[in-house]
Amino acid sequence: MEDIRKINVGVIGLGPVGMILAVKLKEAGCDVSVCDKDEFKLKKIREEGIILQNVFQSTTSFDNVFNSVIDMKHLDLDYLIFSLKTYQTAFALKEAEMLKTDKLTVIAAQNGIDVEGILVPTFGEKRTLRMIINYAGNAVSPNTVRVSFFTPPNYIGSIDDNRTREAGAFADILNSVGFKTDSIDSFELVKRSWEKTILNASLSPLCGVGRLTMAEAMADADTLELVEQIINEAVEVAEKEKIRFPDDFVRKCMRYLKAGGDHFPSLAVDLINNRQTEIDYFNGKIVEYGKKHYVKTSLNLAFTNMVKAMTNKNVLSRLPGVLGEVNKKVINKGLVEKDRSIHHYKEVNCFLGIDLGSAFTKFTVIDEHGTPVFRYLLETLNKDKQAMKAVLQAIHGVFNIKYSCATGYGRKHFSETDIIKTEINCAAAGVSEYHKGAKNIIDIGGEDIKVIQSGLDNHVSNFYMNDKCAAGTGAFLSEISERAGINISDMSSLAAHSEYDKELNSFCTVFAKTEIMNWVFDGMPVQDIARGIYISIANKVAKMKLTPGLPTYMIGGVIGYHPYLCVILKDKLGKEIKPLEQPQHIVSFGAAITAKQTWLYQESEKLSEEISEIKIN
Repeated sequence: MEDIRKINVGVIGLGPVGMILAVKLKEAGCDVSVCDKDEFKLKKIREEGIILQNVFQSTTSFDNVFNSVIDMKHLDLDYLIFSLKTYQTAFALKEAEMLKTDKLTVIAAQNGIDVEGILVPTFGEKRTLRMIINYAGNAVSPNTVRVSFFTPPNYIGSIDDNRTREAGAFADILNSVGFKTDSIDSFELVKRSWEKTILNASLSPLCGVGRLTMAEAMADADTLELVEQIINEAVEVAEKEKIRFPDDFVRKCMRYLKAGGDHFPSLAVDLINNRQTEIDYFNGKIVEYGKKHYVKTSLNLAFTNMVKAMTNKNVLSRLPGVLGEVNKKVINKGLVEKDRSIHHYKEVNCFLGIDLGSAFTKFTVIDEHGTPVFRYLLETLNKDKQAMKAVLQAIHGVFNIKYSCATGYGRKHFSETDIIKTEINCAAAGVSEYHKGAKNIIDIGGEDIKVIQSGLDNHVSNFYMNDKCAAGTGAFLSEISERAGINISDMSSLAAHSEYDKELNSFCTVFAKTEIMNWVFDGMPVQDIARGIYISIANKVAKMKLTPGLPTYMIGGVIGYHPYLCVILKDKLGKEIKPLEQPQHIVSFGAAITAKQTWLYQESEKLSEEISEIKIN
């Protein structure tokens, strides 16, 4: 066996399967790096390690804990393990492709038939292994797994027998710590993957649809008949694929399932929690191969379609109770074209931009043509932490989101998008989509004022920000208007009826409040107070550097609610100031445009590599 101390292993996906495997590899002496998108889980692992309970009992610390696969690029990995859900794998592959080296071997440690095929387009058959997992666990906290069972052995093999040595070495590593794993050839690997999938497919969708634990399902005579028939259908299909099982295979499956315990299978948990499921690689694959051989798979087809119907977020009313109502309200409020069927958006590529501002979080979804199809606004300081999750769930349920980008103050603490970019760059991208070429952009937000200079190439050439004081921003306007007793929604129309030409002397919010009170005590009309406040902000902006001779556009939440400010600025600066439509959403729109451009670039690079490989071969 190779010197285990020299083996570098990366594990992507820290569900129960990934955490258990990472611990066993670390116990065997490997250098193990782990990666997941859940920042809270990663924080707990960094602080406390991964804790296993029940069948295995241990606490294991890890030095390399990452939230991005790209962060593992410098590690020169020997093995890269994908222990994600099948529907999450494509996103991870976008980053994992950058880790390719001649020695790297990738492992699909996932359930289902043909799941290793997801890795093949990126890494090729020659460097891909498949692992059949015969252990399971339930997360009792972000970094703690209660290991439900281990039914040895696990299996591992090269999918085309080109890396049998690497498969054997990996099995030896796990065997060295009593985690029995057999290295098998590609033909046996296919049989074992069907065997495991048949067990999963026979009970998982039934438990999810019926809200039954494994023990409850197997204790009912009616459901037992369903389970046995699902297995019989799958065995018939497998035989057409030249996969032979012993005569007592069905009886052994039933005995195995009856010992399953009083817990929900993973697919059932996903279905119950309204998450996407892996049904396409379970019962769906049995149906797919059945059609290939003209074998009827009525029950597998029924459960596949039932699970898909229950998770089909295109029809939001199918979601249970309050959750379905919340999703419907979010989508109905945010859709740009109210008369278009929401089913349409699952058929086209869409891109999501999220601007996490100091006051509001803005969401924009665009289609493949760059046209906004959904906009939504949420208070950033909303105490209901589920609100953000509800909006994201609604978006991903209706739209075929291919790529996403986060920007704004909160971007660095947000892990739900593919990439993050600064609001400066996203502002330029958003405005440039409508107005090409060199320009000035004035962005007045909740906590700052920015002047952005965009060059002929539509990229940021320079930018300026106000000082750390929030004077002249949305927060300033809210506080000052409240002190003046002016409804902020009426402020713009009031100022338009005034010819007052004096400004606040102080821009410190504390002193400005006192000055406003003096104006009120002196009997100054509210329309004059409103205009005086706007003049003060315009003077603040006028002191910032704008490139002469360039068109100037205005964006941000402030101009969205205070259009008369643009009139004041035009007079103050002596030039045309053009506010954009939906100014509060321009930055999130720019983030969506950035997501689209990044995705298209990656797709073109991938195509170029494929063409190059074809030419070489």
